Amino acid sequence: MRKLNVLTFLTLDGVMQAPGGKGEDSSGNFNLEGWSVPHFDDVIAEEMRKQMTPPFDLLLGRKTFDIFASHWPEQGEDDPFKNSNKYVVSNGSVNMDWEGTIQIKGDPVTEIKKLKKQDGPVLQVHGSSNLIQTLLEK
Repeated sequence: MRKLNVLTFLTLDGVMQAPGGKGEDSSGNFNLEGWSVPHFDDVIAEEMRKQMTPPFDLLLGRKTFDIFASHWPEQGEDDPFKNSNKYVVSNGSVNMDWEGTIQIKGDPVTEIKKLKKQDGPVLQVHGSSNLIQTLLEK
């Protein structure tokens, strides 16, 4: 059985927003993009290095997938996800250009339970606040 690990950046006052830089995620009129990376210390940097070292597969909500898919494939050898399956929970259309993208349709909880029963590396959920809330409710 596969483990499911949630990795997210969350402020003490409840802001969950992409941590990178300008243009990454300005949803909800958020204008402090890049809010966390400048504050990384050696401990956080080391933990991020560990978490971003394969093998793992991704399990993402649609919004996070779109953010990742617009950035990581352009990073070439620096893309830690290039050999990972990218499971995207969405009932809408998904751009399948990023190699290894697999769309999960229907009831996400049922489909993710099936996925967890398969052999494979840990499933990492990055961001994906709506998906996390759905999983916590079940």
